[in-house]
Amino acid sequence: MTIRVLPDNLVNQIAAGEVIERPASVIKELVENAIDAGATKIEVSLAGGGKNLITVSDNGCGMNKEELLLAVERHATSKMPTDDLFAINFLGFRGEALPSIGSVAKLKISSRQGQADSGWEINVYGGKTEDVKPAAANVGTRIEVRDLFYTTPARLKFMKSESSEAAQCVEMLQRIALANPAISFYLYSDGKKKISLEACQGELFDSRQRRISDVLGKEFAENSMPISAENEFCNITGVIGLPTYTKANSLSEFLFVNNRPVRDKLILGAIKGAYQDMMMSGRYPACALFIKVNPRYVDVNVHPTKAEVRFYDNGAVRNLIVGGIRRALDFGSQRSANVSGLEHLLRQGTESLEASHYEVNEDTEQSRKTHFSGEKSAHSQISFSHAVNRGRFADMPEFIDQYSVKVSDEPSPELTDNVGPLGLAKAQFHNTYIISQTEDSIVIVDQHAAHERITMEKMKQSMAKSERMPAQLLLLPEVVDLSVSEKTAILEYTDTLALLGLGVEEFGTTAVLVRQTPALLGDTDVQKLVKDLAAEIAEWGSAYALSDKIHHICATIACHGSVRAGRALNIEEMNHLLRDMEKTEHSGQCNHGRPTYVKIKIADIEKLFERR
Repeated sequence: MTIRVLPDNLVNQIAAGEVIERPASVIKELVENAIDAGATKIEVSLAGGGKNLITVSDNGCGMNKEELLLAVERHATSKMPTDDLFAINFLGFRGEALPSIGSVAKLKISSRQGQADSGWEINVYGGKTEDVKPAAANVGTRIEVRDLFYTTPARLKFMKSESSEAAQCVEMLQRIALANPAISFYLYSDGKKKISLEACQGELFDSRQRRISDVLGKEFAENSMPISAENEFCNITGVIGLPTYTKANSLSEFLFVNNRPVRDKLILGAIKGAYQDMMMSGRYPACALFIKVNPRYVDVNVHPTKAEVRFYDNGAVRNLIVGGIRRALDFGSQRSANVSGLEHLLRQGTESLEASHYEVNEDTEQSRKTHFSGEKSAHSQISFSHAVNRGRFADMPEFIDQYSVKVSDEPSPELTDNVGPLGLAKAQFHNTYIISQTEDSIVIVDQHAAHERITMEKMKQSMAKSERMPAQLLLLPEVVDLSVSEKTAILEYTDTLALLGLGVEEFGTTAVLVRQTPALLGDTDVQKLVKDLAAEIAEWGSAYALSDKIHHICATIACHGSVRAGRALNIEEMNHLLRDMEKTEHSGQCNHGRPTYVKIKIADIEKLFERR
C-alpha cells in the first residue's frame, strides 16, 4: 500500500465534514465571523431551508483585496495575533470555516472596508478559487452560499426536510443572539421573517435581560429568576426557570462560555444535579447561563465546531454552577409556575361536561337545547354544568358523600393569627386536595406532594447537621430479598441510611435485614421502601456525587412517609400543613418536580363569570 499526500480539495472536504454538518453550521460560522468583525447588524436569508441558498450580510469592518484572498485559504485567520492557544479572545480562530464551506458549496464573498471607494468580490466553486475582482458593495461583508454539499451529494441524504433545517437555523441564530444583545439580528426563510431582534441599549445586565425576554418569551420571564455566582477564576450570570416550569428536552438550556454557545456535558450534568429532587423525571429546565472564564483556564480547541470546552478545574466549575443555581432557587423556593389559560381550560371542561350530559340524557336533550338556545356566555355554560350536577346527583346520596367537598370546622385562633401567603384552609375535597383562601386568591394544595417536600427538607437538614433521625424498632425484623447488584449497592450506604433512621444489615447471599425504620414514616411498607432504594442506588452507579445520591435516598424515603392522597384531614391538620409549607425551602414543588400548589386569582375567576 503506497502512502500519498491528499489533494487540497479533498483535505478541505474532509475538514468540512467536521465543521459543516448542516445549514445551521454554516450560519454559526458566518455569523460568528461577522461578530468578530465588529458588526452591529447581521441579516441572514435562507432558501430551501438553507440547502439552496444562505446569505449572511453584516456591517462589520470588511476586508481589502489581499485579506479577501487569504480568507478562503485554510488556517488563515486574523484572530490569533500570537501563537498562544490560551489567549483566544474571539469566537473564531481555526481559519477553517470559509475554505470548508467553499469546498462543498458555491461560495461568493463581497466585502468593502469603511474608507474604501469600492469593494471586492471572490468566488469559490467546489474548492476552486477564482481571482479577486472589484465589485459594488456596502460597507461590511456579504456572503452567499449556494447549493450546499453539491460536491458531496451523499451528505444531502442525511439532511432533513426544508422546514426542519430552517428551524435548526432559527434555533442557532437565537442562541448566538442571546449572547450578543448589543447586535441586531434578522433572519428570513423563503421571504418570511422568522427573527427580528433589535439591538438592546443600556448596561450589559439590563440589555441581556431584555434580549432573554425577546428570545425566550414572556412566559419564561414570569417563571424564572436571576442567578449570579463567582469564584477566583470564573463567574456565572443569567436566568434559570422554576423547577415546575419544565421542557420535554434540553433545547431550552442556552449555555455560553465567554459568549461562545456550547453544549458541554459537564455544564449540562451540573444543571441536572442542581435541580436534583426538585424536577420531574424526564423533564428539563429552561435556562440561559453565561459563564465567563479567564481564557487561561479553559480550552476551546477541543472540537472543530468549538461547541465543547474543557475547563482547567472541572470540580470548581461544577460546584459553582450547582451552588449558584441552588442559591437562586432558594430565593424562589416557595414559588410554583404560573397557571396559564385558566379561562380556556375551565371553558373546555364545562363544554365537555355539557356534551357528555347530552349523550347520557337523550330524552331531555331537546328541552335543554331549547332552554339554552342562542349564543352561550361563560356564565351560562357554568350555570348549565352546575345544573347538570344537581340533576344527576340529587337522588343519589352516595355520590354526594364520595365526590362533594368536605368542609371541616373553623380553625383555632392560634392558626388564624399566623396566616401566611398560602392563606387559611377552608376545605378538603376528594381527600387529596386542600382548598385555601387568601385575600385575592384561591389556593389548591396537593397534600401528598406538599408533605413529601416538607419531610424531605427535614431529612436534609438533619443530614447537614450530621444528626441521627429518630428511628422506630421493628417488632419483627423484615427480610428483603434483592438481586446481588442491588444488595451490594445498598450495603455501601448503610451508614448514610442509619443517619436517616433506616437500619439495614447483610442477611444471606441475596437479602438484607431491616431492624428499624425512620420514625416519621410511621407504618410503612418496608419491603417496597428498601427495594425501591436498592434499585435506584444500583442504577446510579458512579455517575453522581455522594451528595446527589443522598438527596435521592432522602427523596425516596420521604415519598414513602408522606401524607397520602385519599387521607382525610381535619381543619387543624390542613392549616398546620400550610404553615409548614410556608417555612420550608423549595415547597413550591415536590421531590419529583410536580407543583405542590396552584394559585388562582379571584380576578381570573370573575372573568369567567363576566364580572369584569
